Amino acid sequence: MKKFGNYILTAGLLLGMLAVPVQAEEVSESTVLKLREQPFLTAPDMAVMPKKFLYDSGIEIAYPEDGVKGIYLTENTAANPERVDELIGYLNSNDLNAMVIDIKNDHGHVTTDFNSDDAHIQKNTMPVISDINALMKRFEEEQVYPIARIVAFKDSLLAQEEPGMSFLNPDGSIWEYGNGELFINPFLKETWDYAVNVGIEAAKVGFKEVQFDYVRFPEVFSNDDNSLVYDMGEFADLDLTPTEKRVKAISDFVAYAREKLMPYGVEVSVDIFGYAATVAEASGIGQDFSAISNNVDVISSMIYPSHWGPGNFDLSAPDLYPYEVVDEYMKVELPLLESLENMPTTRPWLQDFTASYLGAGYYKEYGQAEVMAQVQALKDHGVTEFLLWNAGNVYSY
Repeated sequence: MKKFGNYILTAGLLLGMLAVPVQAEEVSESTVLKLREQPFLTAPDMAVMPKKFLYDSGIEIAYPEDGVKGIYLTENTAANPERVDELIGYLNSNDLNAMVIDIKNDHGHVTTDFNSDDAHIQKNTMPVISDINALMKRFEEEQVYPIARIVAFKDSLLAQEEPGMSFLNPDGSIWEYGNGELFINPFLKETWDYAVNVGIEAAKVGFKEVQFDYVRFPEVFSNDDNSLVYDMGEFADLDLTPTEKRVKAISDFVAYAREKLMPYGVEVSVDIFGYAATVAEASGIGQDFSAISNNVDVISSMIYPSHWGPGNFDLSAPDLYPYEVVDEYMKVELPLLESLENMPTTRPWLQDFTASYLGAGYYKEYGQAEVMAQVQALKDHGVTEFLLWNAGNVYSY
């Protein structure tokens, strides 16, 4: 484990530490107590904190010494033992060591049955992964570092069940994204607790890291004049602009999630748009790169070459230049991270798919050479951690 900013003490330990004998000397008819001038308690380094103060899942998987290098798996892939074995073989033959598993997916389903006390979790459970404990034991045997991907605020299921936790049109209908997807409202603590509670359940079964994705407002908020109806919760009365309120809500959620997950001994990471590091703040969606990064253990910027438009980094068609995109991006991100009080590990998402939707002349076929070009660009900046994304979970050797 890395160092956390806070600490955990049981009531018994606290009382025991406070029961320090004081020295006394008699002065005529009264007694004077000499109290300690130094503080009784100091925040311990979580890296050396005894394990007995952290939740023990029973799964022992160490943080890889040479850094996390992983791939993404859908719940369907993770539920297929043959595919899991195949991809473990892929990891072993390519010097990789981690898997990111969908535990709360893009639609809002919780993908394994945790038998949780959280009513929303149980109602929205679709147990594609029928035996999560067996999967964790398999990862333990192979020392595959498991990361639970939890989609935070894109959640069609919960929005449909609880419209008041979403965004509404003036006629009272639920606002829909262009493709029909729904979001829940990051201003509300209820939505925070839902995502965090899924993370806690994942930690209990043995995941060593909780990765939050879609930690943002929908893009419709790029226009502050939209007509959506929604509750701003405790942020409503703050003396801030709508933009500042969105940024604060997202940053506060990240800090809250890390605090709540601390007793479970897991790393906390957040996926974020790469472009968020290139602007003062992605104000429409509420992402402030520095504020988020300062409150996580790991920041995973999505820096796929295909996600940059013509002209970014002075490249006419960025997808054609995998090395150059990653190289130029890291020149922006690393100084930002180094300026933070609490610098997280940077572990970018790299592209292992072909973006043919960009059209002729603006994309290229991605394979081993293109993936290695991105990895090399990271290495040239001293960055040794990365994740590969392919929606079909078919990766280049």
